[in-house]
Amino acid sequence: MQEKRSYTPNNAKNSDAPHVVSVQLGGQHDFSKSPKDAITLIEGFGVEGDAHAGATDQHLFHIKRFGEQPNLRQVHLIQTELFDAVSEHGHAVRPGDLGENIATRHVDLLGLPTGTRLKLGSEAVIELTGLRNPCHQIDSFQSGLLKHCKEVTPNGVVRKTGVMSIVLQGGLVRPGDAIDIELPPEPHAPLVYRVPDMSA
Repeated sequence: MQEKRSYTPNNAKNSDAPHVVSVQLGGQHDFSKSPKDAITLIEGFGVEGDAHAGATDQHLFHIKRFGEQPNLRQVHLIQTELFDAVSEHGHAVRPGDLGENIATRHVDLLGLPTGTRLKLGSEAVIELTGLRNPCHQIDSFQSGLLKHCKEVTPNGVVRKTGVMSIVLQGGLVRPGDAIDIELPPEPHAPLVYRVPDMSA
């Protein structure tokens, strides 16, 4: 059982402008990732030193079920507003706990269309590819947390644990970095949970 750890936004960077709150990586396929002073994004690869980086999908379940597939999950982002929301239900979650590489503030990640590009800091550029699918491991991390991260509604499943992306341009990403948002051409397609296409 992992210890609950509280999350308090850094007031010095808590402006209304979209920005990076924290950055994390994990060299092993653990559930949570460790906070860092900075991470390096590598074009077409992901986060340097992270277990999910690579030209092909590194998700262990995906490899077992689908074999080698292009990696559309190179960088995982979560909006810290989720941590605020689950705290109202008694859950203490902080950046990195749910396995994301980048925690953001003042970015409606879930509402952005597929293909949106985010410039992180002065160099790095990523492109959003889909939603992260909350799995049962979230309840193993904190019992009862999953139902606040994945909701079944009459209109379908609402997944709240962030988005996946690929790296278009590498560079350093640090807490406090500004986030610039570039929407793709219309018509826009919503972000969805993407399962590898076995018919290709």
